[in-house]
Amino acid sequence: MLFLYNILLAAGITMGLPLIIPLVLTTDKRRKTVLHRLGLMPLPNAISQNRSRKPDNRPIWIHALSVGEVLSAVPLVKELKSCFKHHNIVFSASTKTGFEIANNLLKENVDAIFFFPYDLPISVKHIAAKVEPDIVIIVESDIWPNFLFEMKRRNVPVILVNARLSRRSYFGYKLFLFFSKRLFLFFSKICVQSSEDARRFSLLGIPPGRITITGNIKFDQQYDFAGQEELNKLRQSLLIKPSQKILLAGSTHYGEEAILLDAFSRLKKKYPDLILIIVPRNPDRTGSVCRICKSEGLFAVTMTELEEKKTRQDVIVVDRIGILKMLYAIVDIAFVGGSLVKCGGHNPLEPAAFSRPIIFGPDMSDFADISDMLISTGGAVSVQDAESIYNIVSELLTDNQKAGEMGSMAFKTFNANKGAVEKTLNVIEDIM
Repeated sequence: MLFLYNILLAAGITMGLPLIIPLVLTTDKRRKTVLHRLGLMPLPNAISQNRSRKPDNRPIWIHALSVGEVLSAVPLVKELKSCFKHHNIVFSASTKTGFEIANNLLKENVDAIFFFPYDLPISVKHIAAKVEPDIVIIVESDIWPNFLFEMKRRNVPVILVNARLSRRSYFGYKLFLFFSKRLFLFFSKICVQSSEDARRFSLLGIPPGRITITGNIKFDQQYDFAGQEELNKLRQSLLIKPSQKILLAGSTHYGEEAILLDAFSRLKKKYPDLILIIVPRNPDRTGSVCRICKSEGLFAVTMTELEEKKTRQDVIVVDRIGILKMLYAIVDIAFVGGSLVKCGGHNPLEPAAFSRPIIFGPDMSDFADISDMLISTGGAVSVQDAESIYNIVSELLTDNQKAGEMGSMAFKTFNANKGAVEKTLNVIEDIM
């Protein structure tokens, strides 16, 4: 299997090289990470220093693909640090934004943060030899054959935690069952979020003994609730009056802003003081989102422009990462992006943790269990289009009691499902 995979990989790289090189050179986030991921840049000094001081103390290596997976990993990393005090913990991410978020949130809890290697045999071998892990913990996804094979060759157990297998992903893996079954069998243990995830992994041929239902560690995230004074300062920096209502659209994708702005334009006529804050999933889209707003006749400014120029605004487009959680604390209604288009949605637990009424589109397939729970408890509502967004937002802005009840039920759902980190730790302890 691995031989065929590497032949196909080499062929793909060779044929795609004329496109890959310009893409790397012209894309800032790829240009800044490519040498690290090829294994051509030195790893953090803490890795080599620890191995020279404690040759028998191999580190726990935790890996998360990008921003969402890094955020999911935070409560697990903190508990691992507490439980395995004599082990070094190292953390890797695959994307530039994931790496930056990890640096912001985890630098006090891990000994080193670095970029995950591309799945090229030479890159994987080089970085694996430098890190020499005792165990590897992969959060949710980013599963690569050469990396898993190298860990098996080194007798390093690999655990997949907070794993989910959506219906779409399941059928994708099933199409290539010969490969996917062997890929997942590299894992010593797969900790899944739900019984449905466990069933789908079993149908791919994974022995039940390797699958453990631990729940979703996103429920165990600790949210730092800012003080009222700090929240007031945030509102003031955005030039939002205490009396103004805020609709926040978090982690939006291309195609969603036009739908949201259609609804917002109508809402603005009924509620002239209403403010819309848009947080694009990819901050690089900030400029295009502002242009979409202006084409709708709305005053749109980025957060940076607002702080510098103090200009009037109808729509604020956030052009930085790491602030979404704090924004959820000051808004009145939260829309979760990636759900009006076929992107599987994003994490609705962040607004739920701040007792906000939540709306999202029809495609929450990546968070199906969570979104179903929130809908069933009354903490969230699913919308289909601009018309349904207009109707529910209008109702929530008019009926403060309903908005408060929805927010309260969202928080209760969030609070009632904790405990996944503890179950995951038990699995890790058994393996170690």
